[in-house]
Amino acid sequence: MDLRSALGSLLFVLGLCEICTGFVQENCIDYELQFARVFSVPGDVAMLNSTLVCPKVFNITSDPYNITWYNSKTSKEMRDQPGRILVRRETLWFLNVLPDDGGEYVTILRTPTGCYRQATKLVVDEPVAGECGRPRKAGQTLNKGVTDMLSCPLKDYISTLDSYNITSSLKWYRGCDPIVDGTDPYTYMDKTKLKIDGVELQNNGSYTCTLTFTLGGVTGSVSETIDAWVREEYSMVPQVHEPANEIIKAEMGSNFTKRCLVFVPCVGAPFAEVIWIVNDEYLFNTDPSEGLYTSEKRSWREDVPRKGVWIERMLIISELQEENFNINYTCQAMSPRGFPRQYFTLLPADPNIILPIGSVFGGVTALFIISVVIYYLFKVDIVLWFRTAFPVLYTNKDLDGKLYDAYVAYPPPCAVGYSKAVETFAIDTLPQVLERACGYKLFIASRDCLPGQAIVDSVEENIQASRRLLLLYTASTFVSKRHTSSTSSNNNNIISKSSNTSGNTEGKAGDSGSNMCFDDSEDLYQDTRQQLECVAAMHRALLEGSLKVVLVELEEITPAQLALFPESVRHLRKKQGAVCWWKNMRPKQRWRTCVRRRDDEERGGQDMPLSPPLSPSFRFWKEMRYHMPVRGKRAVYPE
Repeated sequence: MDLRSALGSLLFVLGLCEICTGFVQENCIDYELQFARVFSVPGDVAMLNSTLVCPKVFNITSDPYNITWYNSKTSKEMRDQPGRILVRRETLWFLNVLPDDGGEYVTILRTPTGCYRQATKLVVDEPVAGECGRPRKAGQTLNKGVTDMLSCPLKDYISTLDSYNITSSLKWYRGCDPIVDGTDPYTYMDKTKLKIDGVELQNNGSYTCTLTFTLGGVTGSVSETIDAWVREEYSMVPQVHEPANEIIKAEMGSNFTKRCLVFVPCVGAPFAEVIWIVNDEYLFNTDPSEGLYTSEKRSWREDVPRKGVWIERMLIISELQEENFNINYTCQAMSPRGFPRQYFTLLPADPNIILPIGSVFGGVTALFIISVVIYYLFKVDIVLWFRTAFPVLYTNKDLDGKLYDAYVAYPPPCAVGYSKAVETFAIDTLPQVLERACGYKLFIASRDCLPGQAIVDSVEENIQASRRLLLLYTASTFVSKRHTSSTSSNNNNIISKSSNTSGNTEGKAGDSGSNMCFDDSEDLYQDTRQQLECVAAMHRALLEGSLKVVLVELEEITPAQLALFPESVRHLRKKQGAVCWWKNMRPKQRWRTCVRRRDDEERGGQDMPLSPPLSPSFRFWKEMRYHMPVRGKRAVYPE
């Protein structure tokens, strides 16, 4: 036999051996037997998964592949068997496990450039007679005194079935007894967990979770049993309270401190550590000279409202620099139960505009208060100056059809409340200042009334022709005759000082004032005129609002005297005040409001004798000019 014939025979034999032995002779990278075993019992469903479909094995995104399952006992390929076996790529399902199904099953994964092999072992155990649950049990612990959970080990089954869009249901058992969802203290949670409220020592025992589903036309179930025991010392998942995923602003160059505060629910020693992470690097430095460092860990125990331990570790930056901003600082708790973390981001503080805004607001407020005070104290002077400086802003009153700037009303001779001093003030002092010095035109009945004119017509026409009404009064002006005797004695003492203003006019006033009332008709005439003036003035001022009445108080009025005044006069006096002539008789100027002071009462209300000032720049005359019509230059014609 030549060499070529011998070589051909050898190749044929090798090929025949490969066909007979299946996967044994294939040259594949062997990942050997998986460490995790699959445990089952006869009649249950068992699932075997290959872990070869992994980026660490080959490029699963670009390389096409196929998977074949083999039984290592027979070296035969595993294929679908209705009601028994189902092959789904990297998953091998036993829909009804038999005792002989136990053993190793090999996965061969082939790509255009390689071949990979892995074995998975299925262990089939016989159930223990008279015992509920599975022979193989997974151990889990429950913590006494808290709410804890048991986790069903069938998560892989559930996730695989979900990927097939197959509905499944899970039921829990304690020993042989089913657990009803919501029955105290048990609650089904998250499809794979059983929550137990207020765990006690009697919650020790065996718990079984059974998953039921339909796959490949077969309804089957798979179960796992958990051996749970309760321990009194425990450490739960840490809770990070500070920081709280927040943004913190701080001034450049300032010192900065932030704490990491973690609570560990536990009984006994907490199994947790707290650490700061800066720029994805753990910060262990506790030396202040480094600028960025942490403090030593500090902890304290809490029993109310929940048992546990607080752990605190401070993050300290001696002086904030530009590189300390716009980065995350993370506080992480590390424990066997979990690794919760929270962070904060440090940003530069916004410019402090509170101080300048506060300064401006304070300045404006102070300026406003000062302006109000100044205006209150010097309102009359300010208004009079403004009228003089800007007359074009005010209308020309000469075009309003009125004849007089003011109607002067006072008690005439023989009327109740008549006083010679009041008459002298009305027909001598007022015209001397307001008419001669200031240019106003006054109507004074005793001086300007036409002889023989009817009193009603005279009062009505002349008040209607006047822009203001000056109501001169004393304490006895509005008092009835039965009160006159008690008050008339004081009138001449108050205003008599005005008798020195002009010798010529004094004589005239004195003559007029010295005339006695010869008969009752004259007395009735004077009282009627006084009443008409008062009633017409108050009606137009208070009801119609067509006339401004200026109250001119010639002597100080006590509260008892004021109580005898008509209600309309009291109301007007309270509403707008009065221009007080008697203040000019004081040695010191007081506030404009007509208020009786304590020092006045101590002097018995007596005025100091002074010559009445007749200069228009004196305070009393300024107030009178303030209330008189404005002599403007802007022409506005009446409609």
